Amino acid sequence: MTEKVKKDYYEILGVPRNATQEEIKAAYRRLAKKYHPDMNPDNKEEATEKFKEISEAYEVLMDPEKRALYDKYGHDGLSGAFKSGNFTWEDFSHFSDIEDIFSDFFGGSIFDIFGERTRRTRKGEPGGNIKVVIPLTLKEIATGTEKEIKLKKFVKCDVCNGTGGKLEICPNCNGKGEIRRRERSFFGEFISRTTCPTCRGTGEIIKEPCKVCHGEGRIKEERKIKIKIPSGVSAGNYITLRGEGHYGRRGGTPGDIIVLFEEKEDDTFKRDGLDIKSKVFISFKTATLGGEIEIPTLNGKKKIQIQPGIQSGSLLRFRGEGIRNVEGSKTGDLIIEIQVYVPKKISPKARKIIEELDTLIEQPKN
Repeated sequence: MTEKVKKDYYEILGVPRNATQEEIKAAYRRLAKKYHPDMNPDNKEEATEKFKEISEAYEVLMDPEKRALYDKYGHDGLSGAFKSGNFTWEDFSHFSDIEDIFSDFFGGSIFDIFGERTRRTRKGEPGGNIKVVIPLTLKEIATGTEKEIKLKKFVKCDVCNGTGGKLEICPNCNGKGEIRRRERSFFGEFISRTTCPTCRGTGEIIKEPCKVCHGEGRIKEERKIKIKIPSGVSAGNYITLRGEGHYGRRGGTPGDIIVLFEEKEDDTFKRDGLDIKSKVFISFKTATLGGEIEIPTLNGKKKIQIQPGIQSGSLLRFRGEGIRNVEGSKTGDLIIEIQVYVPKKISPKARKIIEELDTLIEQPKN
């Protein structure tokens, strides 16, 4: 069975790549009304798929971080953006927008869309993500490295074990975390669901707040985290440390740490994919007669033999002296460009010797 090719999100919503959030929201409102399953009783299955498709595009393009990853890397950049790898309704964070769009028909409440998403009591509120930028030297990139970083983040309060204090069942929703109403509309009878405003969907309220975290279930502390960085990363690449971000309020799911990489500029080498390049200057004598010189490598100086008669601009390639790729299956090369050094100033004695030498050696034929 062939894998379904995903369409471009901008094309799905019918907006340009530089569309503003207002333009994206307007496009979604228009398409949501057109393709909502309850609006298409005669073609509900196809409308369900289409509604999910436009909602996935909306989720990504309305989130600045997800949108930036998608713009740079396409669908591959979102591999860690959804909980199960692919978009599901649990990843959708704009149900309030759906409520707003269909308020004229459904009274502004969240309703069962496909039976795929069901409202259930949730534990606390999710913690936020933390973004960290790590600058790397070319040598660190070539072989991979491990970094230890310090950051301040919300962690679980050990005094109340993250609950926020002594809890009791919410009297407003009887512990269900939602308020349900059975209503009738032009489209028939349906069950509307809204998050319980008293407990915010947790099904519990705090009877006695914790004296340490004051009911939050979390406190802020400085933590050290070790990050293993594979070889071959480039500027703009990132890794995601699942569950290492801010601890959620009152036991909510922890966020992630998103580690972005920057490449420090190197005074000696220039990077070209997995290859590294450098220029080495040699004297006229060495270029003519040959000899031993030192060249720079990522692991220090290395002595090599120059063959007589080497020309300025010649390239010497040293296999496997470059950068190892992320998978570890391939290593680039070190490419040295030979430049014959020509002094700008010489002594009268040196000038006389060069002029005499010029009469003794073979001259270029133009």
